[in-house]
Amino acid sequence: MGERRASTNRAGKGGDRRIGRRALLVGGAAAAAGTAVLARDELGRLWWRVPGIEKPREPGVVDFADARWVAASDANWRRADRPDDFGIDMVIVHVTQGSFDSAVRAFQDPGHQAATHYIVGQDGRVTQMIRELDVAYHAGNRGYNERSIGIEHEGFVDRPQDLTDEMYEASARLTARICARYDIPVDRKHIIGHIEVPGTDHTDPGPHWDWDRYMKLVRRARTATA
Repeated sequence: MGERRASTNRAGKGGDRRIGRRALLVGGAAAAAGTAVLARDELGRLWWRVPGIEKPREPGVVDFADARWVAASDANWRRADRPDDFGIDMVIVHVTQGSFDSAVRAFQDPGHQAATHYIVGQDGRVTQMIRELDVAYHAGNRGYNERSIGIEHEGFVDRPQDLTDEMYEASARLTARICARYDIPVDRKHIIGHIEVPGTDHTDPGPHWDWDRYMKLVRRARTATA
């Protein structure tokens, strides 16, 4: 729209000036308040990074009700405040290339330098080792780590028999809950395999991972959750 035509009488001009000054004052106050809110939110996200201060957390709390808690080594993840500091919009599927117990031991080893948030066993059990609000070192790509939840699955990529019904169903329920919590679309753009992460040299979840089946299970579980 074009500029509003100015009034031709003196009273009108004075009125416009008064309105303009008032609008400026009100607008300035609103902008200042908005800036204060942004500053407060930023401080809320950053205060726990001050040396000697940690964000309060309850030990052993899990983000998925069916999971049991086993803590990963602090060396395999970094503390964060997601989704406030990093938005979560992706789930990344992995396969352990080993047993359930060996994956747990690896993630508890500070020298391993990697871990996922969850491990799903062939029997359907789910163990959480890193809180979802924290950044796990699982994708081999910093940006993807910051915006994703990582889920390991017990087995080997060249053994289709390792990918059991119980595993698919438990993992699908877990992924559906994650998608519901962060409003992540249930599609292959936002639920991906480790092999699809840019720069990775991993091939999991491998050629035997049934994406069509898995996505159907996730959608069904997501609908039930909704």
